[in-house]
Amino acid sequence: MARGEPVTGAGGSGLEYGIQLPVQSQSTLYAEPWEAGAGPDDLVAVARAADLAGFGYVACCDHVGVPRRLASAMSTVWYDPVATLAHLAAVTERVRLLSHVAVVGLRHPLLTAKQYATLDHLSGGRLILGVGAGHVREEFEALGVDFRQRGAVLDETVDALRAALGPEEFPAHHGKLYDFEGLGQLPRPAQQVIPLWVGGSSPAAVRRAALKGDGWLPQGDPRDRLPGQIATLRRLRAEAGIATPLTVGAIAEPLYVGRPAWDVGRRTISGPPEALAESLRAYRAMGVHQIQVRFRSRSRTELIDQMEAFGAGVAPAL
Repeated sequence: MARGEPVTGAGGSGLEYGIQLPVQSQSTLYAEPWEAGAGPDDLVAVARAADLAGFGYVACCDHVGVPRRLASAMSTVWYDPVATLAHLAAVTERVRLLSHVAVVGLRHPLLTAKQYATLDHLSGGRLILGVGAGHVREEFEALGVDFRQRGAVLDETVDALRAALGPEEFPAHHGKLYDFEGLGQLPRPAQQVIPLWVGGSSPAAVRRAALKGDGWLPQGDPRDRLPGQIATLRRLRAEAGIATPLTVGAIAEPLYVGRPAWDVGRRTISGPPEALAESLRAYRAMGVHQIQVRFRSRSRTELIDQMEAFGAGVAPAL
């Protein structure tokens, strides 16, 4: 994918692949032990490796603050997505920059638009804006946003962002929560249309993705659940008369290219490149267009080796 190209996959025959970056978020659900002592240099090295290995995107998460009750599981390591992706844009060439996901309801849409429009402008049109409703009540309370209404807030925020990230120097939106016009924002995004992918696997999130999104980012749906979710997406878009393609995503199982010499976990798919490719092609058969991959690793070096092996041996067979 070159700079400024539209996201492929929804109309192509191949299976795109991207990665949520290590280090920048360190939930115990997925962080490797080596990440605890890692920092900016490691993040840059992995992003550059993704760029060279043909990854479609690198992704960064979003949490403003993690309450004590969740800190032991989630950790409090969550880099800011705008600052992080802007930093990585300056040290990469072609890989796209995905917020997976930005909890945009926590911020006024004009502020969000200013930040992400600038990021797209500076990166030469490489932004994919992934958005989600959020799940941490204390974040909403601290920022004065009604947690119980976060779904409705996100629905209108998406509409407001469509306007604020469009080509108009003076965007306008008139809604129940947000009302603005006559406020100019330059620079505009480099892309004519910022791809907006909606995250989440609840019925409300799937409906939002179908009716308001350019793509869907599931929240770890297992393989046996994906076909039903994809059928729902297609049905909702057809009923609404939406003919434009939707980029359907999936989060693959943990991967290890080759024969591991250590315990990579029961759920990890490992083996030679052709075996991994055969397993992952099942996602394409379901109607998935892009997969987010994650590799088991004991160090930055091992992770980069895995990414390079995937790009060279597995990706061409997808």
